[in-house]
Amino acid sequence: MLKAIFWDMDGTMVDSEPLWGLATYELSERLGRRLPPELREQTMGGSFRNTLEVCAEHASVTLTPEDYPRQRRIMFDRMAGLLAEQLVPNPGVQKLLADLQDTKLPMVVTTNTERELADPSIAAVGEQFFTDSISGDEVTHPKPAPDMYLEAARRVGAHPSECLVFEDSQAGMSAAAAAGCRVIGLSEHPPEGVVALSSLHDRTDFVGVTAETVAMWFQRLSG
Repeated sequence: MLKAIFWDMDGTMVDSEPLWGLATYELSERLGRRLPPELREQTMGGSFRNTLEVCAEHASVTLTPEDYPRQRRIMFDRMAGLLAEQLVPNPGVQKLLADLQDTKLPMVVTTNTERELADPSIAAVGEQFFTDSISGDEVTHPKPAPDMYLEAARRVGAHPSECLVFEDSQAGMSAAAAAGCRVIGLSEHPPEGVVALSSLHDRTDFVGVTAETVAMWFQRLSG
């Protein structure tokens, strides 16, 4: 039986990845060398520390302890402005969340974004839909480690296999699968143990998806 749904934020419920991409490219340029697209992909869904270290390695820069808080502050201030100006929910998300809310299923936001920026994103979607949220700075090991999803399952009192996850990044999909959750990925090339949304739905967004549809998907994944 489906007992809870866990939602990734960036790229899944809101189209913030292009905004994170802009801020990430700017970070790499501050360090002296712009990331190529294939390295930018390695930062998607990851923590700020991972993003900074990918940028630094590409630029052959040795980071100091002071670089982490300084670069984080610059990047987070930039993202706060971008989110305030441009963030909107992805197509079909709010209608599906409202339908699922009527079923009384617990829904938890599970995002690697730190709390400072996670809250404005959750508010843009509708915080009333969710029973809880976990951000990247609230677990010991963020995605791709399974910690966040294991904690989400613990909070709702369910086994991970009784929980359905919607994710878009390789890090997030891998984390949810490693935790033992049922995972639907918004990527065309999901990792092992993850089912692509496009194989279940004739679209790559949530337009036309209902609570009944989600329940049917979960049964299919559990079979």
